[in-house]
Amino acid sequence: MSTDFHAAMGTIVEIFDVVGVAIFAIGSAAAAIRAGVSWSRRQRTGIYGQIRRDVGRSILLGLEVLIIADIVNTIVVDLTLESALILSIIVVVRTFLSFSLEVELEGAFPWRLAAVRRVAVPGSDPPG
Repeated sequence: MSTDFHAAMGTIVEIFDVVGVAIFAIGSAAAAIRAGVSWSRRQRTGIYGQIRRDVGRSILLGLEVLIIADIVNTIVVDLTLESALILSIIVVVRTFLSFSLEVELEGAFPWRLAAVRRVAVPGSDPPG
């Protein structure tokens, strides 16, 4: 592959990295602003849960974008055994973080969400 292609892919990886970190920062700032607006309107019940969910969602999205950057970097820019092993570790750690955050935010394991949501809807039949 040409040097220009590798340079372009390196730039794309950097853009994904910046976008991932920007999602963390902007999402967290937006969550804080939203909580501040709720606080100022004296709608203080549930603010902690609201900001926690909003920040968690920002982290989840940012992690997904950073995983994309790592995959592109490993496969296209720096394809070595060492980089593949590092990518594997990074993906496992980030996947675990994403899974943990998802359980925290939703209150149930992903495969139990449908049942939990059915119970939460008034008039629906309980899972069984």
